[in-house]
Amino acid sequence: MVQLDLELPSAFDPFAEAKDSGAPGAKEYVHIRIQQRNGKKSLTTVQGLKKEFSYEKILKDLKKEFCCNGNVVQDKELGKVIQLQGDQRKNVSQFLMNAGILKKDQIKIHGF
Repeated sequence: MVQLDLELPSAFDPFAEAKDSGAPGAKEYVHIRIQQRNGKKSLTTVQGLKKEFSYEKILKDLKKEFCCNGNVVQDKELGKVIQLQGDQRKNVSQFLMNAGILKKDQIKIHGF
């Protein structure tokens, strides 16, 4: 009988160090989603903005710019989330890019 020394592969993540450090490959995205309510009604949510931004000031400008209502919700898992009435996904992404808050490659737009 022949003895073979085999090493089984373990769950190794080669990018674990890059995620921990502030490397350019480890991006944190801002997620803009739409949630369907009843009928034609919908909500747009903005999640993942940095904590140093004033959510209330951003919300105030968004509400004034798009003539809609909204609020800031504190979620246990997601942190602060901005909610706006209606489908404002494209408007919000354009606003965040024009204001210099985010770049285009930092935004993920979800929805139907």
